[in-house]
Amino acid sequence: MPWCPGCDRFLSPATVTPSGDCPRCGAPVDPGRARAAAPDPTLEPAKGEPALAGSPAPAPGEAAAVDDFGSEDEGDTLPLPWHFKLLVGAIALYLGWRAVQGVEWVVHRF
Repeated sequence: MPWCPGCDRFLSPATVTPSGDCPRCGAPVDPGRARAAAPDPTLEPAKGEPALAGSPAPAPGEAAAVDDFGSEDEGDTLPLPWHFKLLVGAIALYLGWRAVQGVEWVVHRF
């Protein structure tokens, strides 16, 4: 998530300027672990504009390779935080106890 230290707030990736600056104060933002947007291979650079670095132009008659934008790499996943695991465990215990109370209520009711 992009973070602007000058404004002291998080920014959505769409609001950050193309140069990587904050739209409000103009300070460079820390991109965090956000991914850069994949360049659209169907767009060609304007006349006099250099091609994107690291993306060679396809040969004439050859289709550009399209990356599967929705897939995630194996190394990009983060482990679950300990407090989330604790919360899930506490909820499981609570719901289990409420189930036991419900069974006891049904048994004593009839």
